[in-house]
This record gives sequence, C-alpha cells and structure tokens, in this order.
Amino acid sequence: MNALHSYDYDVLIIGAGSAGLAALRAVRRHTQRFALIDAGPWGTTCARVGCMPSKLLLEAAHAYERRHQLEAFGVHGADQLRADVPAVLQRVRDERDRFVAGVLKSIEALGPRAIQGRARIVDPHTVEIDGQRRLSARSLVIATGSKPHVPEEWQTLGPRLLTTDTLFEQPDLPRRMAVLGLGPLGTEMAQALAQLGIEVTAFHASATLAGLADPKVNAALRQSLERSMQLQVGQTPALGESGPAGITIHAGDFSTQVDAVLAATGRRPAIEGLGLENLGIALDPHGLPEIDRHTMQLEQLSVFWAGDVNPDRALLHEAADEGEIAGSNAVAEHPRAYKRRTPLAITFTEPSVATVGLAYDDHWSDEVAIGAVDFANQGRARMGLRNEGVLRLYARRDGGELLGAQLCAPAGEHLAHLLAWAIARGSSVAELLELPFYHPVIEEGLRTALRDVQAHVHAARDTAPPAYCAPSDLDGLE
Repeated sequence: MNALHSYDYDVLIIGAGSAGLAALRAVRRHTQRFALIDAGPWGTTCARVGCMPSKLLLEAAHAYERRHQLEAFGVHGADQLRADVPAVLQRVRDERDRFVAGVLKSIEALGPRAIQGRARIVDPHTVEIDGQRRLSARSLVIATGSKPHVPEEWQTLGPRLLTTDTLFEQPDLPRRMAVLGLGPLGTEMAQALAQLGIEVTAFHASATLAGLADPKVNAALRQSLERSMQLQVGQTPALGESGPAGITIHAGDFSTQVDAVLAATGRRPAIEGLGLENLGIALDPHGLPEIDRHTMQLEQLSVFWAGDVNPDRALLHEAADEGEIAGSNAVAEHPRAYKRRTPLAITFTEPSVATVGLAYDDHWSDEVAIGAVDFANQGRARMGLRNEGVLRLYARRDGGELLGAQLCAPAGEHLAHLLAWAIARGSSVAELLELPFYHPVIEEGLRTALRDVQAHVHAARDTAPPAYCAPSDLDGLE
C-alpha cells in the first residue's frame, strides 16, 4: 500500500467487534498506521452478550433436560435433581468473562491505536471522536455492529423487560417468563429457559420459527418446542395491564400473565449518530447504504462495511469474513472481489436447527429434487433417545448437484457442516453416496436422505458402488 501521509492514518476502523477485529488483522499485515475506534465496552457482541453466553446457558439447560430420559437408560434418582438458576447464571458470567478477557488483552496491546469514544463520520476520509477530536485516514472500515430492537410499547415495562444484553446479568430469573420473537436466538433462549424449569410462553408473529422456510422442518421444531413451553405463533402479541401481580400479554383470544419479558425481537444496525449521510451516497429508507457483498465497498469510496451492521447475514463467521474482505481492500490500491462462503446458519436447540446453502422455496419448479429422512427410527438416534426431527435435502434434478438443506435433527450442527462443505465443493448426491458411512452413526440418517433425493434425480449411474447398496429396511441398521 502506498500510504498518502497527508492523512493521520492509512485506515481507521470504526467498531471493535468480530468484524472490526478481523479487519484489523487484515490491515496490520500491510501497515501499522491504523487506529481502532469503539464507544465501548470493548469485548465484542459475541463474547459479551451473544454466541458465548447464550451457548453457555443452553449447555446447562440441555444437561438438566436429560434428567427426563435417565430412567429409560436404567439410571434412577433423577427426580431429586434441581436447577440452581443463580448458579447457572454465575457460571455463564464467569466463563463469559474469560472469553471477553482474551479480547481485552488483544485490545490493550494496541496501546494508543485503540481509541475509546463515539465516532461520527465527517466525510469519507475524516472521523470525529466524541464531538471534539478529528482524525483522518485514506480508508475507513465501518463495523459498528448491531443492538437489540424493542418495540416502544414494551419499553414501558422497565426492569421487567430483558434483552440478551441484560439477561445474563440477572442474579436470578422469575418463575414465569414470556419470550417475544422466535428467530434463531429467541428460539434458543426460550428453550433454555423452559428446560431450566421456568414457565415459558413464547410468542412469534410468524408461523415459521428460527428462520426456517421448509414447512416440514418447521413442524418438527414446533413439535419439539411445545413439549416444554406454551407456543403462540402466527399472531402479534400485545401488552395488557401490568402490576405487582404480573404482566398480562394477549395474542388473539389467548391471554397469559408473566413476571418478566425477554424481548428477542431482532437487532438493528448500530448507525445512529454515525454520520453516514456525510458520505455523499444514497441511503435506503432505513438509512443504510448499498454494499457490494464481494468487496464490502460503498460505491467508489475508500469506505468499507462489515459485520452485523450489515443485516444480510448477521453471523459471526460472516462478520469475520466481511472484516477480512473490508480490511484487505481498505489497504489495497484497487479493491478485489472475493467469493463468499456457502451460507450456513445454526440454531443450537435440541434437536439442532440449521439452514445450509440454498434455502427452501415453496415456489420451486420441478428443477429441484427433494429428499428427506425422519430420525424417529434412525438407529444411533434411538440408542441415545434423541430420535426426533427431520432432515430435508435439495438437489438439482438434472445432475444431482447438492444445493441446500434445512434440518431439525440430532447432531444437526455437525450434519450441517458436512453438508456445507459438500455444497462448497460442488458435490453431487451420487458422489456423496460413494463416501464411507460407518455404523452405527447419526450420519447414516444423512445417507438415507441422500438415497431419497437420488431417487428423484435425473442422473444415470453406470455402476452401483458399495456405499450405495440398497437400504436393508431393518430397524437399527440404517
């Protein structure tokens, strides 16, 4: 990079979350003339209030939920177990703090190049910090992340309204809770709270849960969730009276009373006061610019965009990729277009939920073949009393190229990775069936789904390899 030293820096990175830190790694491979700006607290959304604490809570909840199955394994005394919710939450915070500490250590190593303050863009090369100090740079990377969005009527609940930014800080949780919103994170938290023994009523305006489009996978998830909580889907919940006795919530003819509400009603890009209007480019009705997903560049400016501030794929691995692209292009003479990875989104419920590659579309023509497996009688799943859920595969009917999948299945997070890797390599269903499948493993369920979709594919196979031997039709052997 040929730095123009009339600027204070080569690159200013606004936002020190996962995307900003990935951009930083890319930038510092080429220059040390950078600064990282964040309003604080340092530590990334993922580590502080997102992926890590939420998965810690889920692990505790899933472990406690297994008590219901112990009797079937011949293990007695499970009725004596109890969930110490304050202790669960304390472990969440303790482990969360360990993850955050690692991030803080890397920030401290930057010295004066880590600047805490609220940044406002003055022009495409100038940033103002806290309305006082101005810094200039050849390029800017905007990675300001997102924040919880709570509809205004629910904000009147005050401290009885929680978000994922405040849930994990509670010393204890009340007996009755409502969860508003069953997107991926809301679905995770609703199940975790219910499995820990809290009376949960979950509301979702849409009939589809956790981002699922495939109706059969969605039905499997709904059936699983309804065993531990009250579900109200397809209607927008409304806040009724609230007082010392509880908070009343209505949804159509349904009404319930709870002690607290967890709002999982989505996150919004954190762009308030950022000064995007000073870039001189078009903004949409939400105040967001158009982004080239392969360069992360804003129009022809030396300004790049990355992470959850981009609501397209608000996932950590996507944020890291976007930060890498944005940071690399911020120091390049000419921005380069990068190929993006196969879409992969996982919800860590039990059974797991995932969308891989091309998502289901109910308007598909006969160009797409669909195959499935129901895990109710899958051998390894039955052994572990995890025999529920479905996996649906989508392949190109002509040729059998694997296009995508949605699932609600045991070990779904691992099946999803196998499928994402296969799609990324352009594998066909026939090629995947030539690979080894050990017995007895959950992956044999994937083989069943592959066989099912292969039956609907227009692709001649000259030979039948051993891995594609006909199914035995015997319980426990597939």
